[in-house]
Amino acid sequence: MRTTLKLKIDTEAGSRAIADGTMTDVMQQALERLRPEAAYFAPQDGVRTAFIVFDLEDPSQIPSISEPLFSKLNARIELFPVMDREDLQKGLAQIGGSAGAG
Repeated sequence: MRTTLKLKIDTEAGSRAIADGTMTDVMQQALERLRPEAAYFAPQDGVRTAFIVFDLEDPSQIPSISEPLFSKLNARIELFPVMDREDLQKGLAQIGGSAGAG
């Protein structure tokens, strides 16, 4: 299932990880594991944030994805399913004329 991982990195832990080189290793390992279709990085709400879109093949992957980010970066993580344009068109076609009825 196409999933977005929103990763917010604690400022203090992130600064330490940058200074000691851990940030590069942790992010490289995460991106190699996830093989994302897209990954974007920006400050949000005053903290380092990443938006990584990847295929979550099985929910049992969640601990192995999230634990390194929790423990090494003191990160806050959100995972949520997302659609691309084709997925949206397919979903809308499935509801057909029933949209808005009610």
